[in-house]
Amino acid sequence: MKLQPANAETVPSLRQETTSVVLAGVGGQGILLASEIVARAAMLAGLDVKTNEVHGMAQRGGSVVAQIRFGAEVFSPLLVRRTARVLGALERIEALRQFDLVAPDGLAVVSSEMIVPVTVSSGQASYPADAEARLRSAFPRLIYLDAVEIAEQLGNRRVANLVVLGAMAGELGLPDEGWQEAIRGSVKPRHVDVNLRAFAAGKEAS
Repeated sequence: MKLQPANAETVPSLRQETTSVVLAGVGGQGILLASEIVARAAMLAGLDVKTNEVHGMAQRGGSVVAQIRFGAEVFSPLLVRRTARVLGALERIEALRQFDLVAPDGLAVVSSEMIVPVTVSSGQASYPADAEARLRSAFPRLIYLDAVEIAEQLGNRRVANLVVLGAMAGELGLPDEGWQEAIRGSVKPRHVDVNLRAFAAGKEAS
């Protein structure tokens, strides 16, 4: 798909600074698809975009992190510590792992899903029983939601990533039509409708 950027004046406030976003989860949760959608939505708004993806042992449930930065001119995809405007996380502990990247006044959108990592299942570590309390302490601005349950109500738990994106969208300030076009351009045609509905449900939940 060839992106057709909007006029540069579409989002003038976003052109005055670089916006940094971090997405976190584990393999199979759709973090890389979510990253592609954010990047497309920003490009469609006429912004320069840089992305960086870190794949853990994704096929074995390892961490997956994506960083997206957009603005008038972006020179590096790498986030500087404590500068991310928004964190979107599909697993609780993966959100806590990214704490150092989020700005003090940044927004964290975190799904309540619990996925036990290999280190826990093998007995090398323990999963914190107070994960939610730690999240609320770490992130003063927190949207904590059951993205999987919302997705299941729509008939497909795999669109939980779009629920989280929808909850993040208001903070990023990108045009809604750009989000919708980005979703249509990033998922298979037969899945477009449920992904659009998941995105809308996330916006409503926020």
